[in-house]
Amino acid sequence: MLPQFLIAAPSSGSGKTTITQGLLRSLRNKGLKVQPFKCGPDYIDTKHHEWASGNISINLDTFMSSKSHVKEIYARYSAEADASVVEGVMGLFDGANRMEGSSAQIAELLDIPIILVVNAKATAYSVAPLLYGYKHFYPGIKIAGAIFNFVNSESHYQFMKDACEDVGIEALGYVPRNEKINLPERHLGLQISAEDNYEETINAMAEHLEKTVDIDRLLERCQSDRPEFKPKSIEKSSNLRIGVAKDEAFNFTYHENLKALSELGDITYFSPIKDTALPDVDFIYLAGGYPELYLDQLSENTEMRKAIFEYAQSGGKILAECGGMMYLSQHIIDKDGKKHPMVGFLNQDASMENMKLKLGYRKISFEKETLFGHEFHYSQLVNSKEESDGINVFSARDKQLDTQVIRKKNVLASYIHFYWGEKNIYNSFWNK
Repeated sequence: MLPQFLIAAPSSGSGKTTITQGLLRSLRNKGLKVQPFKCGPDYIDTKHHEWASGNISINLDTFMSSKSHVKEIYARYSAEADASVVEGVMGLFDGANRMEGSSAQIAELLDIPIILVVNAKATAYSVAPLLYGYKHFYPGIKIAGAIFNFVNSESHYQFMKDACEDVGIEALGYVPRNEKINLPERHLGLQISAEDNYEETINAMAEHLEKTVDIDRLLERCQSDRPEFKPKSIEKSSNLRIGVAKDEAFNFTYHENLKALSELGDITYFSPIKDTALPDVDFIYLAGGYPELYLDQLSENTEMRKAIFEYAQSGGKILAECGGMMYLSQHIIDKDGKKHPMVGFLNQDASMENMKLKLGYRKISFEKETLFGHEFHYSQLVNSKEESDGINVFSARDKQLDTQVIRKKNVLASYIHFYWGEKNIYNSFWNK
């Protein structure tokens, strides 16, 4: 038997991410090997999970991959865990198209119960019909209990307990308001940096939860059969030498993408900020990140900019996603209009002026191939003379979009973060 559950909420802003971090750290402090997961495409919450739990966190996404792939990776990473904790995405039933890709769909697929985090701010017994609706709206899921966030006092929580009793959902505790345990936000979801004193904050979250949430009862309520996992022996399919950019500016990666790369050959990590030369490689992966926060460091490292330009110009193979694509541009323009020279391989600039959010799932169609990914950025391309060259991009609802996927020599660049944990993108574009 394995304690396993999905933490969901009626809507974003309910505090499920903060409560997830606190639970992960609390379970870790109890000596449990806790395996975290994240519904959907968010690659920042997974970093928080890793810091809180001490283990890598895995994305579970039924738009970007098949249901069988989601079940397989959940079983694989849960195989040796003492507890598996899945953090939901947005509201419980919010998906790319109705429930498709939602937290509810993932819970049903994996046959795990749901812990509902409810924002109790400015409400009392009126939470009862909300709980009733979430319990009965879709019979394919099971709500094992509720945790109430932003509760003013024990007497306030009593209204929540009364509502739970009348609806038939167990109240597992509450979290009082506490401004000291708020996590810093940046762009997409939440961001960790050394100056945020995250370790101190996450321990405070765990201690805060342990005072008013019955964690032992939660684990007891969520015991179920461990998912069956049959290990497969995987051998490297080639001797590819792979360079992966990894530093403060470039670190938005899906773990399963890196695993897929490792099956092609050997990975060497390098830093576009700190290193002055490229490793000797056959393929470079420039992942997304926050290059706009490190413009001076990236621009001043002229040796690395020149090395990557010459590598690309001579036919070197590069995948550049979002921030990686921005880095390959002529300049990144900061929010004040100042131009910072970058690699200069792509004939375009990336601008942070007049920031506007563009986000959503993406389906990429070219020749006879289909790939999936996610787009989330505030910058935009300006002065671009690059073209997509026959690659079409669609939304989750099959609306054709103007998002570019640029192919230039052996470089593939786009704002899209591709998911290729199931279908290796290298084989699709460079090994045909």
